[in-house]
Amino acid sequence: MPRLTQASIRATRSDRKLLDMLLEQLTESLPPSVYDEPDDLVAAMQGLPVGLRAMAFTYQLDVSMALDDLGWHFANWFHEVYSDETSRGLKELGAEEIAAIFDQAREILKRHAAEFEAALEGEEEDFAEWYQKSSMLQELKPLNERVWAILQTEREGEEPGLFRYWVAYARKHPERVAP
Repeated sequence: MPRLTQASIRATRSDRKLLDMLLEQLTESLPPSVYDEPDDLVAAMQGLPVGLRAMAFTYQLDVSMALDDLGWHFANWFHEVYSDETSRGLKELGAEEIAAIFDQAREILKRHAAEFEAALEGEEEDFAEWYQKSSMLQELKPLNERVWAILQTEREGEEPGLFRYWVAYARKHPERVAP
C-alpha cells in the first residue's frame, strides 16, 4: 500500500479503510526494534507528525481499556513521559473528556506511587494480587466505568473505542497526520 498522504486521506471514503491506513502507517513508522526500550519507543513516537503521534500514544490506552482498566494501563505502560504524551494525544484528538479522566487517574496513581511501584517490582506480592485489593482500584473504579461508557457508546458508522477519534481527526486535519 502506498505511504499515507493528505491526498490518500481525503480520497478514502470508508472509515474502516482509513483506520487501516493509519494503523499501517504507524506500524511502518515504528519498527519492532523501538519497542525494546521504553525511552526508544517514546523518542520514535515523538518524531511522528503531531496527529500520528497522538494516535501512537493513545493506542495502548485503547487496548488497555478493552482488556483491563486504567490501573493495568499504568502497570503495563509505567513511564512518565509516555503518560504525559498519552494525555496530550487524547487532547489533540479531541477526546477531552477521556483526557480529563486519564489525568484524574494519573493523580490517583501519584498518591499510590510507592505501593504501586513496590507491587510492580513484586516486593511483597505480585501486582495482580495487590491491585485487586488496593484502595487505588477502588478510587479508579468510577473513572474506569466512565471511560468504558464513553468508549463503548456505539455510533452508527463509527469505529469503536478511541479509533473513532483517530478517523475523525484524520479527516479534519490530514495535514497534521501525513506530509
